[in-house]
Amino acid sequence: MLEEFKKFAIKGNVIDMAVGIVIGTAFGKIVSSFVSDIIMPPIGIVTGGVDFSELVITLKKASNGVEAVTINYGVFIDTLISFIIIAFAIFIVIKQLNRLKKKEEEPSQPAEEVLLLREIRDSLNKS
Repeated sequence: MLEEFKKFAIKGNVIDMAVGIVIGTAFGKIVSSFVSDIIMPPIGIVTGGVDFSELVITLKKASNGVEAVTINYGVFIDTLISFIIIAFAIFIVIKQLNRLKKKEEEPSQPAEEVLLLREIRDSLNKS
């Protein structure tokens, strides 16, 4: 059983997946920072100085040392924009990969020997 696990863990697919997860996590953090630090401030200025991270609906006000109960829809808007950017980036990458795969799958021109053999076959069929 230990030997099977070693074979599984050392396979390229597992290592590739682990690298993809690490890169994806880092990419997610970069996009989150991009949205909250670069995109949202100008949008806030355009919308009249609104800081989206502070947009909330208060369900119950704070009292007697108990924190307020709020729905933080501004943070949700930030997260939604991050998701759209990440989804678009993944869409572009997958689209390019599919385009490259399609090029690989396209049949190439038959070899010269195959063409010659086809001509010979056709000539024999005519006789």
